[in-house]
Amino acid sequence: MSQKPWDGRFSEETDRVVEAFTSSIDIDRHLYKYDIEGSIAHCRTLARAEIITPKEADELVFGLEAIREEIETEKFEYKDSLEDIHMHIEDRLSTYVGSLSRKLHTARSRNDQIALDIRLYVKDQGGKIAGHLRDLCNAFTDLAEKNIDVVMPGYTHLQRAQPVLFAHHMMAYFEMFLRDKSRFENCVERVDVMPLGSAALAGTTYPLDRSYTAELLGFSAVSENSMDAVSDRDFIMEMLSCASICMVHLSRFSEELVLWASTEFSFVDLPDAFCTGSSIMPQKKNPDIPELVRGKTGRVFGSLTAMLTVMKSLPLAYNRDMQEDKGPLMDAVDTLRACLDIYVRMLPKITVNRNVTESASGRGYLNATDMADYLVEKGMPFREAHGCVGKAVAFALGEKKELHELDLSELKFFSSLIEDDIYPALSVKQMIDRRKTYGGTATQNVRDAIVRARKRLS
Repeated sequence: MSQKPWDGRFSEETDRVVEAFTSSIDIDRHLYKYDIEGSIAHCRTLARAEIITPKEADELVFGLEAIREEIETEKFEYKDSLEDIHMHIEDRLSTYVGSLSRKLHTARSRNDQIALDIRLYVKDQGGKIAGHLRDLCNAFTDLAEKNIDVVMPGYTHLQRAQPVLFAHHMMAYFEMFLRDKSRFENCVERVDVMPLGSAALAGTTYPLDRSYTAELLGFSAVSENSMDAVSDRDFIMEMLSCASICMVHLSRFSEELVLWASTEFSFVDLPDAFCTGSSIMPQKKNPDIPELVRGKTGRVFGSLTAMLTVMKSLPLAYNRDMQEDKGPLMDAVDTLRACLDIYVRMLPKITVNRNVTESASGRGYLNATDMADYLVEKGMPFREAHGCVGKAVAFALGEKKELHELDLSELKFFSSLIEDDIYPALSVKQMIDRRKTYGGTATQNVRDAIVRARKRLS
């Protein structure tokens, strides 16, 4: 076959510098299995339309499967002169079936071919990421259940606010990552549209049964507009958007682990197998995994920004700029999957220092709101109760005591409504278990949430 599929139009050979600059094989070689899968379905569709014979289709399929075996056993040779994975496979096919290989590209263009390959890739990888997220959600649920009675300070503005169960905190991340799982599943649903048969941009004159091709490839729908089909990269931007949001969640959790594992907090111990030391300071145990995940978040954000920038001003239909779509996509997918996988492995091995978290929950006036609620239950309007407790906190600060450490006579100075029954109301246990509204941190609430979580995952 001719070395270039467009040789007929040109009077000069392509400059080797141009070949190297325009080559995308280093990236799109990773699409080989999707390209071969699409080509096999295309062969069957051509035979169904009687454009090639069933025997020719079988020969082409045999050759394509042989090439797949070569690639998977690392016996396949890649060259810049062949530019992309499509041309590599078609060129190699000629060694198996001779001139018959020239019929493979009938009724299709590299435009609809690459659109198909990337959709198959996103479907596959999106499903795998959703699976990783299911595993991560299970890991958070397990960690919550394992530490169901551990109390810790809840924070706003990074200041101690109110006590919560550690399990409740973990289940907040469960909710985040379950939403991420749903986002990827929805993305996969939207990408499930078969573009092959759109050709370069206007469709094809050949009588292809596109629904048959879609059935062979496992697509639930066929693209409605040929120009949109070859130029649409919304699904890549959506995939990268989903990945970026998920990385935000991973980064937020990473930040908390870095803080919690510090000497200043000492809320958790990270497993030694997931930490590293210092080349100069023998005592150091560094939280490298959370730090790296936090750092890799910017890398995924960059992929989304790159893709949005590529697409923002492209006229219809296909433009060569779109060759730059695969690098950011694949890098982001690989990065996200690696981050999810390592957290699934690390989470079960995290140890919570309950004595430290529970001690911290009893310091810092975390029961101030509960004191105000106590006064409201005695008949005081909330705004008045808020001011009353604020004055009590100011007094306690001066005395270097917590609210529950003040004598009854001291507390009564701020309101005659206060009686001995205030002390149980200011205890950490009651502060936790009185928050029984649906979604609150009461122990039974969190137990029920864990049960529901397992059902939602199943």
